[in-house]
Amino acid sequence: MSRKAVESQFQLMKSRRFLPLFIALFLGAFNDNLFRNCLLVLMVTGMFASVGVDTNTLVNLAAALFVLPFFLFSPLAGQLADKYDKAMLVRRIKFAEILIIGCAGLALFLGSLWGVMAMLFITGAQSTFFGPIKYSILPQHLAPTELVGGNALVEMGTFVSILIGTLLGTLIGGMDQVLWVIVPFLMAVAVLGWLASCRVPPAEPHAPTLRIDWNPGREMIQLLKLAREKTAVWHAILGIAWFWLLGMAYLTQMPNFVVAVLGGDANLIALLLCSFTIGIGLGTLLCDRLSSHRVEMGLVPLGSLGLSVFGIDLYFAATQFPTGEGLALSAFLSEPQGLRIVFDLVMLGTFGGFYIVPLNAMIQARTAGDKRARVIACRNIFTSLFMVLAGVMGMVFLGLAGFAIPEFFLALALMNIAVALFIYRQVPEFTLRFLVWLLGHSMYRVRHVGLDQIPKKGGAVLVCNHVSYVDAMLIGGAVQRPVRFVMDKDIYHTPGLNYLFRAGGAIPICPRKEDEAAYQDAMAQIAARLEEGELLCIFPEGKLTRDGEIDDFRSGIEHIVARTPVPVVPMALRGLWGSFFSHRGGLFRRGWKLFARIDLVAGTPLPPEQATREGLRQQVVELRGEKK
Repeated sequence: MSRKAVESQFQLMKSRRFLPLFIALFLGAFNDNLFRNCLLVLMVTGMFASVGVDTNTLVNLAAALFVLPFFLFSPLAGQLADKYDKAMLVRRIKFAEILIIGCAGLALFLGSLWGVMAMLFITGAQSTFFGPIKYSILPQHLAPTELVGGNALVEMGTFVSILIGTLLGTLIGGMDQVLWVIVPFLMAVAVLGWLASCRVPPAEPHAPTLRIDWNPGREMIQLLKLAREKTAVWHAILGIAWFWLLGMAYLTQMPNFVVAVLGGDANLIALLLCSFTIGIGLGTLLCDRLSSHRVEMGLVPLGSLGLSVFGIDLYFAATQFPTGEGLALSAFLSEPQGLRIVFDLVMLGTFGGFYIVPLNAMIQARTAGDKRARVIACRNIFTSLFMVLAGVMGMVFLGLAGFAIPEFFLALALMNIAVALFIYRQVPEFTLRFLVWLLGHSMYRVRHVGLDQIPKKGGAVLVCNHVSYVDAMLIGGAVQRPVRFVMDKDIYHTPGLNYLFRAGGAIPICPRKEDEAAYQDAMAQIAARLEEGELLCIFPEGKLTRDGEIDDFRSGIEHIVARTPVPVVPMALRGLWGSFFSHRGGLFRRGWKLFARIDLVAGTPLPPEQATREGLRQQVVELRGEKK
């Protein structure tokens, strides 16, 4: 199976590694929402009035029955996805969908409310078992450079299928001969989804010897332990859950927002829902280009910033809109504030895409294969919990607290700032990567050459020439693996940059003759990190260049690999001399190069016994060439 990276994420749609799975996922989400929303309309219009249960009770019960399986069965779903071939599970789950739709159709024709409710619960269970598979299978079928693009397409497809299923389910639910339309339609979609699943390539299990724990409570505790093993992964789970809370809050309140605040009708509801969904699709698709086909955590703070900025602006646009009744769609679009509301919703979706795609990709990339599906199952539990919480918040703010809907939207935007600050404080890597991303897309234009030669896992040392104060940020932003830097103590304590170096876990070092204890402590930290399989980068010159030339390498690199034998990768920065943060003509002088085009070049890794300081310096000089 070829895992060659593609230039565009849309080329994945031509590949058997992705297209059948995408079709199965899309049709599954579409069918869920089509069935659920059609059923809700039937409940509201009184099809089951003879049962004698209040309509509001039925609607809330239906919503609860669909979500409940995510809490009950996610632990089991994660275990099964880790233990068995995921492609086989996809086929069986999609075949089960055909049987479920058949039983649901029978219950509808018989007018059995509780039979329909039972099938709604089982539909939620089917979605629950599908959840861990659809995200954990992607790293097995896609190359690392395709992972962000694949996630972007999945997220886009999910939101589009939810929107279409919601709108079409509502429309069909209002027809006269609804049962003769909805049941064959649902069955046809289920069969097509199963046929697509039969083309999904095998995905071998990572934990075939895993013993299934049938106790959901005990396994849920185990899932929490697995998810919390890595701080960044745990907070990514919380970040994703928070995003779904925001999305559900906006989507749930949108119909009432249109009718009660804007004075619009069903056409305007559809327009605003489509605007949000189009934004999600745009944001997810832009992620792959903005992140250069890699898992770029720097987009997450950008996404959260946009969610708050446009959420706040939506409040002001809504409060300034001239309210009325029976507002036509054309009249709404003729109002400047109407266009502003549409723009805000598109931007909310776009920045939401920037936010969620890298978080999903990071969980997949940083979780071990034999635990990935269970960690994703934990993510699904928290996502479902936060979606329920979105409804509770709506009732509290709009009911008990007496907020207007625009005020509720404002509260969500402000709460998003607080949540973002909490997460980024707990995981400084998000902030660091954001600043690196900004640097690489503003002052510099960075071209990467040979970085695929850097070992994908295990301890290794990168050695590079030292040109500017932002060398570490540029290298850290270019290399796909997390990089821990060893740097001169004086540079480490540079005001303004020290926070970033500390956040990135840099190791300060100084000459042995200057401070023996500090030197030995740094060497001990370096050895410990390499033994743990981390990737370290050092600048063997020991100082910034003052003339653009590469100085002699110090002996520290030889001592490092003698103590902890690991591969050494020579690297060179070229084109950076003369930029704002270099010493050419004096640091921070006028006339520095703006939007400097620079190259980061990596050579062939050397075994530790060949990593001498003279040989490494010569290789770095050759990699840099004449371009300083």
